[in-house]
This record gives sequence, C-alpha cells and structure tokens, in this order.
Amino acid sequence: MTAVIPPSVAAARGLVEPVLRDAVARLDPLTSRVAAYHLGWADPAGLPAASGGKALRPALAILSARAAGGGQEQGLPVAAAVELVHAFSLLHDDIMDGDRMRRHRPAAWTVFGCSAAILAGDALLSLAGELLLEEGGLPGLRAARHLAVATRELIAGQALDLEFEQLAEVSLAECRRMSTQKTGSLLACACSIGATVVNGPAPLVAALTAFGTEAGLAFQLVDDLLGIWGSPETTGKPVLSDLRARKKSLPIVAALTSDTPAGERLARLLADPLPLSESDLRDAARLVEEAGGRAWAETEAKHRLDAAEHHLAGADMPPDVRAEFLDIVRFLTSRGH
Repeated sequence: MTAVIPPSVAAARGLVEPVLRDAVARLDPLTSRVAAYHLGWADPAGLPAASGGKALRPALAILSARAAGGGQEQGLPVAAAVELVHAFSLLHDDIMDGDRMRRHRPAAWTVFGCSAAILAGDALLSLAGELLLEEGGLPGLRAARHLAVATRELIAGQALDLEFEQLAEVSLAECRRMSTQKTGSLLACACSIGATVVNGPAPLVAALTAFGTEAGLAFQLVDDLLGIWGSPETTGKPVLSDLRARKKSLPIVAALTSDTPAGERLARLLADPLPLSESDLRDAARLVEEAGGRAWAETEAKHRLDAAEHHLAGADMPPDVRAEFLDIVRFLTSRGH
C-alpha cells in the first residue's frame, strides 16, 4: 500500500515551486530546459509536464523555520535552495551510477547528454547559493554556509561511494559513514536551515540537525532495501538494481561482513567479473537475506528512526510542528519493500 503524502509536503510543493521556477528562469535556454525536465516541469521538447518530486526537503526546511517561531514565507528561499542542491546531486548521481531512469522516466543525461546534464547540475548548485546570499544579512550568510557545508559532506559521501566500487572489502562502519554523509547531511541541513535563517536558538538548531541526520540514515536504509527488493513501480528503477550494479549498499555490506556461509557465497558471486544473470541476481538477493542483511537493515532503520524521534522530543518547538516533522519522516521511511 502506498503511504499518503503528508499535507505539509503537498503544501510545501505549492509554495516553493514558484520560487524554484523563478530561479531556473535565470539560466541560459539549454540549461534551463535540462533543469525544467529534470525537475519534472517539462518534457524533452520543453512542453509542460507534471512529474516532479514530492518536495520533502523543502517541507522540512519550512517546518524548521516555523519550529524557531518564523513564518513559512521566511523559510521559502532556504527551502528552494535545499531542493536545488538535492536536484543537483541527483543529476550528477544518475551519470555516475549510469542510472537511465529517474522518477519513472528517462534520466536527464540520457535525453540531453552527459555534458548538458553536468552543466545543469552545476547551474542548480550555483543558484542555491545565489538564493541564500540574496537574503542578505548575517542570517542569510549563516544559511549559505550551512548549506555549503552540507553540500561538501554530501560530495564526500558520493566520493566514498565511488571509491567503494574499486575496493574488494568495505566495513559496515565505512558504509554507514558513507550513507550518513551522502544522505544524512542534506536532510539534516533541511531540518535545521530554516531555524538558522530566522535566528533560532543554537540548542534547537543542534537538535534539528541531529534529528535530520538520524532520519537521513533511516531513509537511506529503506532506500537500500528498495534497491534490492523494491518494485519498479515504487523505485522507478529495474528490480534488483543495486545488485545488478554491484553497489556496496548497507544491507549488502551487512551480509558480506556477517561471517556466515551465505555471506561468503554472496562475496564469491559478486566477485565474478562476468555479468550477473537474472538467476544470479535472484540468488544474490536470497543470500543477502539468508546472511541477515535484510533483517539487520530493517532493524537498524527502526533504531535510527527511534533515535531521530528522541532528538525531536527534547527540542523546544510548537507541538503541531513537531507532529508534522514526525509525519514527514515516517512517510520517508514507510515506502513498501
């Protein structure tokens, strides 16, 4: 069963999309067309379409401003900036991973070419900083630095993910660190940047950052489970996609480091340089489960979600904002797998 999108997410999408469209309109015609396609506003010819993302990170950024006593309008520029960084990362990530599908349609690089997609990603990243610096004053500068640090961490996580492809063995601690940087850093930023821009108290910003970091890791664990057992209807990618790409995701590394016969058989199977057949892929998924990788990831995701809720419970904010934060994070981690 598909989880229902929280009302705050649907509202955030309506609020932030005009800001995003105004920002993308500043770009040159080709880059603007690639960005509009990637963001789901247009088809390859530039005609209107409707297949964009859910605006989860913008919703968290707007809630963050409200948590610190600000209005939702104050959170819109930072919400748009976070979404632009997220869009940049996905554009480049699809090229790095060779993923040909994004949100149930061809990835931008397969439509416009790698060079145009790379430039569009660079442009979106530049626009994010531009929006924050236009806010002016110390809060805008703090928010810009906050997002820049998160972006640097995200890139460090991507670099580790790339490095892992060349390594025969990766520890579970290394894989967890990679996932925390790659996914948790931007989600933590989304959860706290709104409070930063409205001069929220330091303890609140710290609590929201910790909440987002734990929620980000829980989200990545669920995403990794979907990368093996998720349906194409849910993921927009072929079934068993992470095993097909031999990615060292958290459930796979948990299985490989389990010191079990199933984990050893999985290691031998994935080490074979020949392409994996559909039968091999099904065997690999079964071995991940038999070695305990699936159960570990499911348990760890719950543990991280509990830790996120604990950080939020101790933060001083309006009760309705706290409830909306929890609704979004539970939605993030409830996709079927």
